[in-house]
Amino acid sequence: MGIDREKIKQAVRLFLEGIGEDPDREGLKETPDRIARMWEEFERQREFNFKLFEEFGQYNEMVVVKDITIYSFCEHHLLPFFGKAHVAYVPDRVVCGLSKLVRTVKAFALRPQVQERLTAQIADFLMEQLKPKGVAVVLECEHLCMSMRGVMSPGHITTTSALRGIFLSDIRTREEFLKLIGKKL
Repeated sequence: MGIDREKIKQAVRLFLEGIGEDPDREGLKETPDRIARMWEEFERQREFNFKLFEEFGQYNEMVVVKDITIYSFCEHHLLPFFGKAHVAYVPDRVVCGLSKLVRTVKAFALRPQVQERLTAQIADFLMEQLKPKGVAVVLECEHLCMSMRGVMSPGHITTTSALRGIFLSDIRTREEFLKLIGKKL
């Protein structure tokens, strides 16, 4: 689908007018273009080469990258939610570069989203790309749509998980993952 810079700029200008602001005043003059450039930047981060390594095929223990900083946007209010992602997989003859786990999180997060779907998308993508014995994803995020509007109660963390393969079927594998990311059952 891609980014349409002019539509974004028009929409932001209309939004600013709609909330009673003057889009031509000094602090807002460049805002429509800034927002369009920001979304173009996000779009570039969604595309990456998911390189696999088969020469490490003998490695069959859990790989965990934890505390990945995550930023996304609630699709209901277009307000940010942010926090940490923890991703693990148990390889089955192939591994990926560790940065690819971080890039996967960012690729799915940098769009209007809900945390539940985001968690599942990351897990499903990794299952499809790696064909591992299993994948586990845990997201812990604060949602500004709850913190600064609605209930107006900051500091709450929403935790979601997606478990696939051995992380679902083997309690010991699931417990090892939770211990490694510092969580208890």
